[in-house]
Amino acid sequence: MRRETQNILLVLLGGALLKIGVNGDYLRYVKPAQQPWVVAGGAVILLLGAVAIVRDVLAARQARTVTAGHDHHHPARSAWLLVVPVLAVFLVAPPALGSDSVIRTSAGAPRSAVAQDAAAFPPLPAGDVVPLTLTEFVTRAGWDSRGSLNGRTVRLSGFVVHGKEGVLLARMVIRCCAADAAPMTVRLTSPQAARYPDDTWLEVTGQVVPGTAVAANGYTPDVTVTALQPIPAPQDAYEY
Repeated sequence: MRRETQNILLVLLGGALLKIGVNGDYLRYVKPAQQPWVVAGGAVILLLGAVAIVRDVLAARQARTVTAGHDHHHPARSAWLLVVPVLAVFLVAPPALGSDSVIRTSAGAPRSAVAQDAAAFPPLPAGDVVPLTLTEFVTRAGWDSRGSLNGRTVRLSGFVVHGKEGVLLARMVIRCCAADAAPMTVRLTSPQAARYPDDTWLEVTGQVVPGTAVAANGYTPDVTVTALQPIPAPQDAYEY
C-alpha cells in the first residue's frame, strides 16, 4: 500500500472514530465508559494522518524541484479501494446486535450471579409494577432462592426473537465491547407476542412463572404477559 493511501486511511479512520464517539453510535460497539477512549483514539489517529500528509506533500514538492521534468510516477489506483470500508462508517451505521446474535449464542444468567449467595438479593421496591432490566430479572429468576419475583408484576424491555423455544424477549449484555456480548432472554407466553417480527422492540408487563429458569433452558424464565406494546429501539441497546 502506498503512503498516500495509508495517510488517507488514517485520516478517515480517525474521523470515523470521532464521528461515532460524538454522535453516540459508539454504543453499538462498546460500553458508555469507553467513550473518552474512542474520542481520544480518533483524535490521535486523525492528527497522525494529517501530519503525515503534510510531511509527504512538502517532501514531494522538494523532490519535484530537484527532478523537474523526470517525474514518471503513476499512482496505484486500486489501492484506493481500501478506503471504501472506512467510508462506509460515515455513510452507514451498522445496527446493534440483535436476534441473529441471540440465536447463535447460548443464553444464561450472568456468571457473577453464580458466585453470589442465593439469599443475598435485596427486596424489590414497592409498587404495583416494578421496572427491571432483563439482566436483573433473569438473575433473580435463576438464582434467588427466596423467590423475590414471585407474584410481582414487572416491566421489561427488549427485542423479539422467534426461537425454537417460542417467542423470546431479549437483550444483549456486554462487559467491554460487542465482541463479548451474551444474550439475556425470557419466554413470552402471550400469543400476541408472536405477531411481532424479529428485532421489534417491546415493553412487556407481566409476572415470572416460578421455577422456569433452569440450567437446561439457559436460565430463560417464562413470563405471563399482562400487557405489551411496541417501543422505539433505544440508542443504547445493550445492558451492562
